[in-house]
Amino acid sequence: MKVAIGADHGGFELKTDLSAWLREQGHEIYDVGTSSNEAVDYPVYARKVAETVASGGAQRGIMIDGAGIGSCMTANKVPGIRAAMAYDLSSASNGREHNDANVLTLGAGLIGANLARQIVRTFLTTDCTEDRHKRRVAMIEGGAAASTPTLSPPAVAGELTGLSEKDLDRIVNRLATLVGTERAQAAAPRTRTDVVPGDVAPDSPGPLPAAIARYIDHTILKPDAMRAEVAKICDEAREFSFKSVCVNPAWTRFVHDRLRGSDVLTCTVVGFPLGAAAAAVKAAETRQAIRDGAAEIDMVINVGALKAGEDELVLSDIRAVVEACRDGSAICKVIIETALLTDDEKRRACELSVQARANFVKTSTGFAKGGATAEDVTLMASAVRRHGLEVKASGGIRTYDDALRMIRAGATRVGASASVAITRGALETA
Repeated sequence: MKVAIGADHGGFELKTDLSAWLREQGHEIYDVGTSSNEAVDYPVYARKVAETVASGGAQRGIMIDGAGIGSCMTANKVPGIRAAMAYDLSSASNGREHNDANVLTLGAGLIGANLARQIVRTFLTTDCTEDRHKRRVAMIEGGAAASTPTLSPPAVAGELTGLSEKDLDRIVNRLATLVGTERAQAAAPRTRTDVVPGDVAPDSPGPLPAAIARYIDHTILKPDAMRAEVAKICDEAREFSFKSVCVNPAWTRFVHDRLRGSDVLTCTVVGFPLGAAAAAVKAAETRQAIRDGAAEIDMVINVGALKAGEDELVLSDIRAVVEACRDGSAICKVIIETALLTDDEKRRACELSVQARANFVKTSTGFAKGGATAEDVTLMASAVRRHGLEVKASGGIRTYDDALRMIRAGATRVGASASVAITRGALETA
C-alpha cells in the first residue's frame, strides 16, 4: 500500500530505516520529511502525514518523534484521522483492530529498529472487521452511532455504587487476572508434577548425564566482570553447547554478537539483584535488553512487597516484564529469592508468576543469604508445572551432583558459574 511517513530530527534515523525496509516489503513510500538530524518542530511533519492520509494521498501514515505522544495529538486534530501511538505489538494491534487507526505514531526514544519494524508490520496487516468495533469507530468520528442513548447499567452495577475508584480498579484487575489464568491453564500442556528420583522432568532437554549442558545457563553476574572474562564465558558456552549465557545488562549486546552463529541463547537479568526497581523501569530495562539481543530475561520480583502481602503490586510488577518479553518474543524467568521467603510466600510468588503468564520461576539471584535447595525446587515445581511453567534452580550449584539433585527435584534449567566443572563431572559419570 502507499504509506506516508514523516519524522522530526529525533526520529530521522528510524524513519530512514523504516522507509528502506517498507520499500523492500513492496510498499510505496511518500516521505514528507524531515531530511536531516537538524532540529525541527514535530507538529509540522505530523500534520503533513495526517493531511496526506486524510486527503487520500496515502492509505496509512507513520510519524516518528522522540516519544510519539505529541505527534499523535497533532495528527488527531486533522479531520478524518484516527492516530494511535504504539510502543509494543499489543498497542499496535489494538489500535488497528479496535479503532481502525490510519496513522501510527512511534517514539524513537522508546523503541529500537527491530521492534519498530514488528509494530509497523502489525499496523499494516491488522484490520478492523468486528461490527462492534466498527460501530465504535463511527462514534469516534461523530456519526449516528454517537447519539445512541446510554443503556442503563445492569443491576449488579448498582451493588458497586459507593465503591472508590481504587476499589473498582482492584475488582476489574482481579477479574482480568482470573480470566487470563483460566485461559492459560486451559491452553497449558498437562505435565506430571511428580519427579521420581533418577528421572528427569517432563519438559527437560534430555536424559542425563549426557544432556546436562543443555540444562545450563552459563552465568557471570559478578559486578567486577571484565570484557575478557565475559568473552571467555561465551567461548566456553559455544564449546560445551550450554543453553544460554546469562550476564548483566551492560554485556547483553556484546554477548549476543559473540554468540552469533551458535545455538547458545543470550540471557540477561532485570531488576537485579534486589528487585526493588519500579515496574515501569523493569519493563523499560527488559525492552532495551531485547533490543540488544536478549532472548531470555531473568527478572527479580519485589520481595518486600510480597512479604508485606501486597500481591497486586507484585503481580503488576511481574506482568510488566512478562508483557515486554511477549512483545519481544523473549522468555521470562521470575526470580523469587527463596532464601528470603517462607514456604507460603514461595507458593504465593509462584501463583503470581502463573497469573502473570511467565515461562519459568527461578529460585535465587545468588546474592542473598542462600541459594537453591532441592526442597524449594520441589515446592516450586509442584506449584507451577500443572500450569505449564518450568523451574530454574540457581545459586550455589557447583558440581554435577548438585545439578542432578535440582533436576531430580523438578528443575529444567540450572544457572551456574561452575558450568564447565558440572559438565566435566557429568562426562566422568557417563
